Order: sequence, then C-alpha cells, then structure tokens
Amino acid sequence: MAEPPKESGLARTLAPPGTKDLIPTRESLLSRLKDWKDRESWQDFFDTYWKLIYGIARKAGLSDAEAQDIVQETVISVARKIDGFKYDPAVCSFKSWMLKLTRWRIINQLKRRERDKVQQASDLSGSGETPDLRWEQISDPAGFDLEAIWDEEWEKNLLTAALERIKRQVDPEQFQIFDLYCLEQWPAQKVARTLGVGVGRVYLAKHRVGRLLKKEVAKLERGQ
Repeated sequence: MAEPPKESGLARTLAPPGTKDLIPTRESLLSRLKDWKDRESWQDFFDTYWKLIYGIARKAGLSDAEAQDIVQETVISVARKIDGFKYDPAVCSFKSWMLKLTRWRIINQLKRRERDKVQQASDLSGSGETPDLRWEQISDPAGFDLEAIWDEEWEKNLLTAALERIKRQVDPEQFQIFDLYCLEQWPAQKVARTLGVGVGRVYLAKHRVGRLLKKEVAKLERGQ
C-alpha cells in the first residue's frame, strides 16, 4: 500500500495557519452514502479514508493483515450506522465519529489477540480451562495516544486525497517537479539538474501546483 506524502513539505507549501481539522466532514458525501446503491460515493469514501484507518491500525501495533481487516470492518460499520448519523459538528463531528468506530475495531482486535494467547496457554498447560478475560486485562500499545495520532493522520490523509486529484489535472513532468521540490524537499538546483529543466521552471511548478493543491484542499473541506 502506498505511503502518505511527507508532511513537512506539504505543510510548508500549504501553510494554513491555525488549521487543525483538515479532513473534510464531507456533509454532501455523507448524505449520498445513505443511498447504498450509490457506488461512486462509496468508492469516493473508501478512497479518501482507507489509508487513514489502515495507518492508525498499523501504528496501534496491528499487522498488515489485521489492519486491512480493520479497514473492512470499519467501512462495514459505517455502512450499517450511517443512516443514523446526524451531521452536527457542535455535538459530534464526523471526525470524532469515525475515530470511535475505528477505536472499537482496534480494541476488538486486541481483545481477540489476548483471548488467543490465553487459549494457547490453556491448551499448553493441559488444563482445558480458559480463564475469564476482563476489559482491564487488555492493554493498549505502549505509548500509543490514539487521539493525537488520529489528528495527525487525519491531516495527512486529506493532503494525500488532494494530491491524488491534482495528479489527474496537471502535466506529469510538472507534478514530478512539485513532488521532488515540495514533497521530497530536494534543492531547486538538484531538481532542475536531475530533470533537465531550468530552475525557474521548478519555482513555476511549485507556484502552479501549490495553488491547485490549495483549491483541492478547500474543496475537500467543503465536501466537494
């Protein structure tokens, strides 16, 4: 699975002061998701959010296979509960709602792990008895602050979604220049030398693609 772009270069390019909640609440998308037959909207939802869910599951210490299961289970959970979700940021934002659904899936997976360990220990001991497993016995990954990491992944995920849109709008060479200079943070002279273009073209690509990127971020924030 593709890794999200580096945050530092994007943050410097976009530089939206004081902006914390970058991923869109997507009110228009949420309304469309209530129609199970709207495959295009569900694909849009999956394409926008799967990396976010997968990334947080991996950082919680889950394996690749477990994280992919978390993605599927969370999307299914959204499908089952979306009809009852009412968009009201003052009460519960979509971001917070998604965090709760993902957290439950991760916790359930951690509980399954603990149950398996207990069962294996019981089998090895030959007792045939499985001790009761209480919630207090399920330990979170060491040093894992899910909410803080969720906020970080939420922001990066929006930028990834916006970049995917930009790739389809600009000339491949222009995007490559932007990628190397703004995302990979290569010096302008190195980008120009590597791609055989003038330094002025590097700065021009940064300006043009960066402007388009800001527009796409704004569109996503409005749920377009």
